[in-house]
Amino acid sequence: MRSLRRVAGQLGGARIAIAALLLVIALQIAGSSWRLPLLRDAESALYDLRAANLAPGADTDKRITLVVYTADTNRATGQISPVDRTILARALGQIDELGAKAIAIDVLFDSPQDDDPLLQSTLKAMKTPVFLAYADARTNPDAITFEQEQDLRAYVAAAASPKVKPASILLETDSDNVARRWPQQYPGLPPLLAVAMSDAGGDGDARFAQYTGPIRFRMPLSSDRPVFDKIPIDLLADPESAPLVRDVIANRYVMIGGDFSDFDQFDTPFTRTGNPITGERRMIGVEVHASMLAQSLDHALPREVPGWARWLVAGGVMLLGAATAFFSGRGAVIGLAVILQFALFLVVPFLLERWGYDTLELPSMGWIVGWLLAYTAINAAMRVIGAKEREFAQGALGKYLPRSIAAEIVRNPDRLSLHGEKRELFCVFSDLEGFTKLSHALKPEIVAALLNDYLDRLSAIVLEYGGTLDKFVGDAVVAFWGAPIAYPDDGERAIRAAWAMHRAGEEFRRSAAEGLPPIGRTRVGVHFGEAVVGNFGGDKRIQYTALGDAMNTAARLEAANKTLKTGVLVSREATERSGLDWFRPMGTITLRGRSTPVDVFEVVPDLAGDERAVVNELVEAHAAGDSPLVQRLTAKLAQFGQDDALGNLSERLRATGKGESYVLG
Repeated sequence: MRSLRRVAGQLGGARIAIAALLLVIALQIAGSSWRLPLLRDAESALYDLRAANLAPGADTDKRITLVVYTADTNRATGQISPVDRTILARALGQIDELGAKAIAIDVLFDSPQDDDPLLQSTLKAMKTPVFLAYADARTNPDAITFEQEQDLRAYVAAAASPKVKPASILLETDSDNVARRWPQQYPGLPPLLAVAMSDAGGDGDARFAQYTGPIRFRMPLSSDRPVFDKIPIDLLADPESAPLVRDVIANRYVMIGGDFSDFDQFDTPFTRTGNPITGERRMIGVEVHASMLAQSLDHALPREVPGWARWLVAGGVMLLGAATAFFSGRGAVIGLAVILQFALFLVVPFLLERWGYDTLELPSMGWIVGWLLAYTAINAAMRVIGAKEREFAQGALGKYLPRSIAAEIVRNPDRLSLHGEKRELFCVFSDLEGFTKLSHALKPEIVAALLNDYLDRLSAIVLEYGGTLDKFVGDAVVAFWGAPIAYPDDGERAIRAAWAMHRAGEEFRRSAAEGLPPIGRTRVGVHFGEAVVGNFGGDKRIQYTALGDAMNTAARLEAANKTLKTGVLVSREATERSGLDWFRPMGTITLRGRSTPVDVFEVVPDLAGDERAVVNELVEAHAAGDSPLVQRLTAKLAQFGQDDALGNLSERLRATGKGESYVLG
């Protein structure tokens, strides 16, 4: 719960609300993309690819025959619209004699013609069930007007008999004008043509009476073996040629319609890809009805994907997108995972189509877009949290590291080694003289205020000069330069920082409130050498720190300031790498706890050049054992006015022989 509250606090109410809204939208898109205009087009295209590429192959269907008017028929009869009804009457008579199972006429009789009595008398005499095309202006305004509907009703009533009945020829297309699904059965309309024919032939399937799922279009096995036999109506209207086609009429469902290039043509799923066998891109209306009839005869009702399953998958898709966002920093692995997920979203509908499921209105692109939206929502939230955490981390690191180094480590955490490693460092120790005794004489709150003020001043200097704050030990500040990131001018910045710390300590002394006991000087020690640096402290608590002789030497140099009467004491190793000329030699000393002598120097930036030269000659003369020269230089140095540190140096030189180290007690 604490973690959730922390995350909520980092995001804020507005961002949480936006992320939640995006997730809800992602769920809606993943579950109902077919109802969204832009996505619907993409889903339709993907469905057409599935339907066309997975359409079952079929040899010529021996149950259904198409009898069609063609352009040649119209030229021979001299009639184009409406088509010649005399030739239809003659063909109906021959089909009836040849023993068809049922006949459908996909031609609207919506305008009176001179040869209507002939056709009507032929219909009255039919022994085979015949279904006349019916449409109304309410459900099919593109095909018929209200006035034409009245003429059609009158004609159907005049021709009706126990064998002749109307049937709906309504075909509905999607928003992109593609016929993919069975039309609705609207109140007031007779049964659909395919349903009426299959029922008349005794092969009906009641499930198709209200079915509105996908039409099963089949693929011919070859260009010379079409799915349906197609015969010109002229051939059947001629009594001499009609018997020649008895085999494709007898005991078959015969569907009569037009086959014109500019009329009654429909786009189907094959339209987008082209029929790979025949090359045809559009289908005549009567063939669409024939496809529906064949589907009904085969009882080929696809299995449905339950609505609850679609929404369950939509929720899973959303969760996948959200979960992927949580691990989005894992580079190539996440990239591969995203590719696999997208491939799955595209492949699963293909597999379901192959396994006989209805994938019309099954999302695919919606899953991808929903996934992307969920990923975006959570990724944006994670970025906000990451930015907050980086800001916090950079702020926390900024208390110990310079802002530039902290920012670099946040960008590239590998720069901050989590294990110990040897590094060459400039180590700096500072200490406030007499603060422990002072703390016993003051109230705790005053001690805390003074100490915090003092440490704030010194730590700010360390960070200003690019150093790493190691730790505070009471009033002592421990810092180093050269890790976690080393720079060429680390030595110069370390010396400048040490001097600034000393000066800040002096300013702190002067700014102390009246009535406080005297505050001592700030002493600083600087050394350059190898140390082991890294995160130490175990699993529960870690600290980025430096360990080793270099750190110990810097601490002892800081302590040596008290004996040598100096403020900032630097080893030769550090001065030689600083690039500065701020130093005056303070001789050779042996620090407490060490056996190796150290050449030490005091930081005095403002020392006159001639005085600095005399001090250098004095120390060199002592190292060479030239006592007379030491005496002369000591006397000369006195002319500049000796301070405590120089006085201490003179005493130590007198107390030691040729180049001898002065051992600190």
